[in-house]
Amino acid sequence: MTLDKLPIGSAGIITAVGGEGALRCRLLDMGLIPRTKVKVVKTAPLGDPVEIRLRDYELTIRLADAALIEISPVTDNNKDSAGGTAE
Repeated sequence: MTLDKLPIGSAGIITAVGGEGALRCRLLDMGLIPRTKVKVVKTAPLGDPVEIRLRDYELTIRLADAALIEISPVTDNNKDSAGGTAE
C-alpha cells in the first residue's frame, strides 16, 4: 500500500521510499524514512495535498509524492514498532 491510499485518521509504518535523485533525497531529508510511523491528519478540500504527522510534526506533501512512499498499515501487533510517533 502507498501513503496516498491511507484513509484520514489512519496510521502506517513506512517500508520503502521510492523516487529518484533529488526528489528521493528530499523525501528522506523531510524524515520520511523506513520504519517511521506516519498518520494521515487531513487533506485539502480538493484532495491534494495531504497533511501527515510524523516525528512530532506535521508535513504536507502532494499526492504524487505520497504515492512513492510504501507503507504497512498499523495493526495491534506492530503499533509500537515504529521509530517515531504519529500522535
